[in-house]
Amino acid sequence: MTPAPRTTQAKDPTEPTEADTPASKPTPTPAPASGEAATARRAMAPVRSLLRRRKGALARLAAWSAAESAQTFFGGYCVARSLDDGFLKGSPATGLLWLAGAAVAILLGAPVVRGVFAQLPHLAESLRDDLVRGSVVRALRSATAAGRGADTTAVSRLTSQTEIARDSFAGLVLAARSFVFVAVGALAGLVSLAPQFLLVVIPPLALGLALFTASLRPMARAQHRYLDADEAVGRRAEITRTALRDIVACGAQEATAAENRRAVEEAAAAQRVLARWAAVRTLSVATAGQLPVFLLLAATPWLLRQGVTAGAMVGALTYVLQSLLPALHTLMTVLGAAGARLFVILDRLTRPLPADPSPAAPTTCPRRKGRATAALELHRVRATYGAGARPVLDDLELTVERGEHLAVVGPSGIGKSTLLHAMAGLLTPDRGELRLFGRAIGTCRPPELAALRVLLPQEAYVFTGTLRENLCYLRSGAGRSDVDGAVDALALRPLVDRVGGLDRTLTPDTLSLGERQLIALGRAHLASAPLLLLDEATCHMDPVAEATAEHALRARPGTLVVVAHRLSSALRADRVLVLDGTRAQCGTHAELLERSALYRDLMGHWGETER
Repeated sequence: MTPAPRTTQAKDPTEPTEADTPASKPTPTPAPASGEAATARRAMAPVRSLLRRRKGALARLAAWSAAESAQTFFGGYCVARSLDDGFLKGSPATGLLWLAGAAVAILLGAPVVRGVFAQLPHLAESLRDDLVRGSVVRALRSATAAGRGADTTAVSRLTSQTEIARDSFAGLVLAARSFVFVAVGALAGLVSLAPQFLLVVIPPLALGLALFTASLRPMARAQHRYLDADEAVGRRAEITRTALRDIVACGAQEATAAENRRAVEEAAAAQRVLARWAAVRTLSVATAGQLPVFLLLAATPWLLRQGVTAGAMVGALTYVLQSLLPALHTLMTVLGAAGARLFVILDRLTRPLPADPSPAAPTTCPRRKGRATAALELHRVRATYGAGARPVLDDLELTVERGEHLAVVGPSGIGKSTLLHAMAGLLTPDRGELRLFGRAIGTCRPPELAALRVLLPQEAYVFTGTLRENLCYLRSGAGRSDVDGAVDALALRPLVDRVGGLDRTLTPDTLSLGERQLIALGRAHLASAPLLLLDEATCHMDPVAEATAEHALRARPGTLVVVAHRLSSALRADRVLVLDGTRAQCGTHAELLERSALYRDLMGHWGETER
């Protein structure tokens, strides 16, 4: 394991770039109004385009909704007439006849609802199709653009996000349509009963609507901020989980906890802001919906003095309580929830792709002069974990000379094992050329590769057999003197004595992880392959045993490449390769201390932990 590049004063290396972690920064200053207006125009462009193309569906929807206005009008008007012309005048039959008219208006609402829902798919499904089409185009452009990996949000965009946008848009259409036409019918009914009702109903209704409208944009910003903060908390959790070993090894627990705490605090602050704007929305609903009822009741004596009848008062309350208030409450609820979700999702779905990055210069580790034909040559090697994924190695240039000892260092997960697997011929790079002792590695057959290189992974393989058989596994013709030389060079004698000699059968389960690694290193020492690749093959051994093993392997004829578990390996190497994302720097220990900030941080942490 290699510690993460971090010192107590330096920034946490496990943290994403500053642009990727809004939760780790102070609350951003809201964008200028012009920027918000441009964002709103861009986000709502698919909706505007849809409405222009679907004018026929809009006209049919408006026609069915006009029938709903008539239904609303007759509902309150018939109730008022039933009292004034019927029950209050001692004519129950007339009153019942007017109430029957109100019932008929309600029953006629069923085909109206059916007609409205028949037109809705022409709008909502068309919007979904447009968004899916745009998401597919975006994903394809992202995957095929030079220097850019696949769009990792494509599946979410094509499934959940487009479905949420469709459902939210459908809810908005229904709510807005219902409120507009119900309000027209109710206000027309109030005017027909007594124009004075408008003086009581319209001011609080307009005030509540204005308050709600003014809160929409801040509410959308608050929801944006909350979603970003919530995603940042998830990223911090994932980063902490995957880099936990590095964090503990570098003593960065407090700094990492502070970064995580800031992310959680930002998410909590964003949620509090969202809750405050939700309270404003509730206040606006109460102002527009409940206050007219209170004012109607409070103004009843004045209205009666103005000649307003009792039936008209009941009809006005019917309009407000049965029509206006439910439609208004639905509109505000849908706008505040589904509307905000729709805007956020449309903003994400229509956000332009970043500009294509300019081609990066190859990461070069130059060939050293004065040496024979190289053991390893990598030219513009690019490797990923899957088609379209972000590269682990990108345009890597590296030459490892015969007899050279190279140490590879870098944070966990940066691509060190991937590099060794490519060197061993176990992983075919997506691009570039890799040569092993002058031969293209792709042309080497497995027996030829086995004769040229040995790869030791972290988990050492020991089989049931004698210790000698395990040591000679890669060189069955090794003589007694060769085996004794490997035992002495790697300080294997205590293990030989403990198991009862070289010819005693081993039981692998009784060996510690460090002992298994020591046997595997002895096997590599005896191998005739001229290239040894060690992928943290000493991670379960103590520092003294690790140093002994590396000195022994370095002394044998051949080339040694070590993925360093401890940075002391870098001090023993001829050169060090530092991997930092898709970049790499190569040089001696002294050269890298001068020009690599990451290497200085790594060595600084290692020095602190050693002390």
